[in-house]
Amino acid sequence: MRVVHVAWEYPPLIYGGLGRHVDALTRAQADRGDDVIVLTQSQDDHLTQGTVHGVRVIRAPHDPPRVPFSEDTLLAWVLGMQTGMLRCAGLIGAADVVHAHDWVTAHAAIGLRDALSARALVATIHATEAGRHQGWLPNPLSDAIHSVEHWLAHEAQRIIVCSQHMRAETAALFEIPPERISVITNGIELQRWRASAPRTSRLRDEYAPHGPLVVFVGRLEWEKGAHTLIDALPRLRRRNPGLRAVFAGRGGHESRLVDQVRERRLGASVEFAGWLPEGDLHALIAAADVLVVPSIYEPFGMVAIEGAALSTPLVVSRTGGLAEFVEDGVTGRTFAPGDSADLAAAVTSALEDRAGSARMARAARTRLRDFYGWSRIAEDTDAAYTEAARAPRVTSAPSPRLPDRSTNLLRP
Repeated sequence: MRVVHVAWEYPPLIYGGLGRHVDALTRAQADRGDDVIVLTQSQDDHLTQGTVHGVRVIRAPHDPPRVPFSEDTLLAWVLGMQTGMLRCAGLIGAADVVHAHDWVTAHAAIGLRDALSARALVATIHATEAGRHQGWLPNPLSDAIHSVEHWLAHEAQRIIVCSQHMRAETAALFEIPPERISVITNGIELQRWRASAPRTSRLRDEYAPHGPLVVFVGRLEWEKGAHTLIDALPRLRRRNPGLRAVFAGRGGHESRLVDQVRERRLGASVEFAGWLPEGDLHALIAAADVLVVPSIYEPFGMVAIEGAALSTPLVVSRTGGLAEFVEDGVTGRTFAPGDSADLAAAVTSALEDRAGSARMARAARTRLRDFYGWSRIAEDTDAAYTEAARAPRVTSAPSPRLPDRSTNLLRP
C-alpha cells in the first residue's frame, strides 16, 4: 500500500506533538511493509527529498505570499505552504491513500487525492478549533478554521481521532456519523524514553534542592492550563515547604503567566525553563516528584504518556484523553479542570503518599507497554485505510455551522 502523509510539521521541524506522531507512525508503517511518503514543508526555499528510516520525505518550499507565521497572517501562511506542497504531486506519481493531518493540510491533501487518483482520503483530526475554545468560535479566524475542518471531515472517507472524547467531539461539531470515525490512540516508543542519572540529579539539585519538584511540560497556551497550576502554588507551598515548580515550554500565553507569577509574588518558587533539548527534558520529567498536566482542553494528553514512560507520578485534569489514560487512584491522580484547590489537593496527596504514587506510576508504565506501542497503532491505521477505501466518495456535504458569537458548538 502506498500512503502519502501530508503534515505541516515533521522532524526536525516541530511545533508540538503532531510532528512526532507522524514520524513514529510512518516509521512503524514502513516496518510493516507499506510504501510511505511524507510530504511536508521545507524550512528554507529549497525542495529536498530523502529517505529517513524507510520513509521517503519530500520537503516543499512555501509559495508566495511570503508572510510571517502569526495569527494575523496565518491563513496566508497556510496558503503558501499548501500550494507549494501541491506542486509536488508529480514527484509522487501515484498513491492508494492520502492521509491529511489537521486542517492546515486540508487543501493540499484533498487536491493530492484528486491529482493522484487515490482510492481514499483519510484525515486525522488531532484537535479542533472549537474544542480549543471550549465550544466557542471567538473571532473570524476561528470561523475560517472551523469551516476548513468541517470541509476536511466531510471530504475524508475515514476520520481518525486519538480518544473517545475526540470521537464524540468530532461527530458533534461536524455532523459526522460516529461509525465513520476510528479511535486510534497516540503511541510511544518506550526505548527512547530514558533519562541520564547524572543529568537527572543535576537538574533536581538546580531546580528544587530543598523541597518537592513539580513539573509542567507543554505549550504555554491557555488551553494547557498552566495558570491553574500557578494559582495552586500558594496552597502547595504552605503544605510543602521548599516546593518549586518548573514550566518547560514556550507559547503565546507565556507573558501572562510570568505576570501571574509576579502578581502572586511566587518568583522564588517558579522557573520558566523554555524549550529544553530532549535529554534535558527527559531528565527534568524523571527528576520531578509530580508531573502535572492541568489542561483545560486535551484531545489526548501526550505529556502524560511521556511522564508515564519515565515512571513519574502523574496528576492530571479529568478532561479529554487524559481522563481515558489516567484512572484516578490506579495510574495517577486526577482533579477537576480549572480547579486550583482540587489540583493542590491531588498534588499534596501524591507527595504525602510516596509509596502509592510509585505504585500508580508503575501501573501507568505497564499500561503503556501493553496498549500504546506504535506497531499496534500502525496496524490499526492500515485497517482504517482499508475501511476508507471501501467507503464511497462524498459528493455533497452540509455547510458548516458558523454561529453568532453567543453560540457554543459543544453544548446542546
